[in-house]
Amino acid sequence: MLNRPDLIYRYDGSFEGFLCCVFESFQRREIPMDIRPEGEGQMSLYPERYIDTNPQTADRVFVSVPLKISKAAAEFIADAFLSCMEQKELYLLRFLRLGYRYGATVMNMLANDTVNALFKAVQFLKNESHYYKEFIRFSEIEGVLISMIEPKNFVLPLIREHFCSRFSGERFLIYDRTHRMMLAYQPFEAKLIPVDDFQMPEAEAEERHYRDLWQMYYHAIAIEGRYNPKCRMNHMPKRYWGCMTEFANQPQKARLKGAGPAVLGLGQESDKF
Repeated sequence: MLNRPDLIYRYDGSFEGFLCCVFESFQRREIPMDIRPEGEGQMSLYPERYIDTNPQTADRVFVSVPLKISKAAAEFIADAFLSCMEQKELYLLRFLRLGYRYGATVMNMLANDTVNALFKAVQFLKNESHYYKEFIRFSEIEGVLISMIEPKNFVLPLIREHFCSRFSGERFLIYDRTHRMMLAYQPFEAKLIPVDDFQMPEAEAEERHYRDLWQMYYHAIAIEGRYNPKCRMNHMPKRYWGCMTEFANQPQKARLKGAGPAVLGLGQESDKF
């Protein structure tokens, strides 16, 4: 019989720390009310227990997943942990308990609320990572390619291989302002680094010139008779626009030429997502 104490687990926010929470739950034969990273979540009147991160314990738990459930389940929980799903830790704990009980068939139990919710979260994560492979815009500053993104999910681990392979001979930085993490790459080494605050350096004259050229090209190829902001938002969701060069301030040359609404028509965009 499992205990269900009025208790909240706290951990350091890492995947290894979460796995230690899973170990604690199984060892004590209890399911906490919630599992929260330190420094996050609302204050609660319920008692809390801090779970220390132990790499050996975390490895013991993770190794057991492909052995007792499946390799696909191990990859699935690693992806789900990167999602922005609320209470993802508690859902993952329930998923693992189901997996240890039913084995590999847990991956097909989509009628189960826990499994279904996690599958939707992972799908959202993968869709967003796919968008960022297309929508990231780099600026070259002092010989380094720099970009800033604001994803809902923690997508840097999923897009890491794509950009490291594509720009293998370059140096680049991708800063995730939402999660305050940076992917830093130099040939041939990549690191994920926590960065509390990062400000984009001032663009050099050449970089500003290329931004103007890209914006002018982007708007010049627009077809005025087929101007359809709602259609564009379906293919390029509006929440990505803030970090995209083509939606920044209009180039000075295009303004001086007095381009028409199809070219300089961003002010007509709907505010709805």
